[in-house]
Amino acid sequence: MTNSVNRRERASQKRQRLTEAAARVLHEQGVERTTLADIAREADVPVGNVYYYFKTKDELVLAALSAHRSHLDELTGRLAESAGPRERLKALVEGWIAQRDTAARYGCPTGTLAAELDKRADGVLDAEAGAVIRRLLDWTGDQFRALGLPDPEGLALTLVCGYQGMSLMASALRDPDVVTREGNRLLAWLDSLPVPAEDA
Repeated sequence: MTNSVNRRERASQKRQRLTEAAARVLHEQGVERTTLADIAREADVPVGNVYYYFKTKDELVLAALSAHRSHLDELTGRLAESAGPRERLKALVEGWIAQRDTAARYGCPTGTLAAELDKRADGVLDAEAGAVIRRLLDWTGDQFRALGLPDPEGLALTLVCGYQGMSLMASALRDPDVVTREGNRLLAWLDSLPVPAEDA
């Protein structure tokens, strides 16, 4: 019984390592340039073992998107501990600024993957990438709604578009200061939004 449990636990850990490695390598190299061997090497797993867990590269892309969704859920869970919705939104932007060097090298992990997958004909993987971005939009919209502001979905779109735009420009220009400048502009915008009467 114990050996069986240990085997299952080791298999689960190996699958998790492969999933996290896929998320990192696909972000850095893109789908087309990444091989299963690249992901196996990053996860420190023999390449032959990859096929035991993931039959195709597309399955690894789905696993990477699942990892991005999990990271987003962890992030928003931590942000929920902030004092109020405006503070949560500002902490989100500050987190983007803190990741400026990564954005300047590779862009947004989910955004760049979504853009690449959009060029494929099957429409399955790009829909999954879109669902992760939708999750961020929904969470952001909930914060604006909690602030009592009109058009929370529109405000969420403005904020997330700002992030995607600054990530793209920072990557294109290889300039992390783009994220710093535009992130600070987003922070000032958030501060400028009206304070609901109950918070005044």
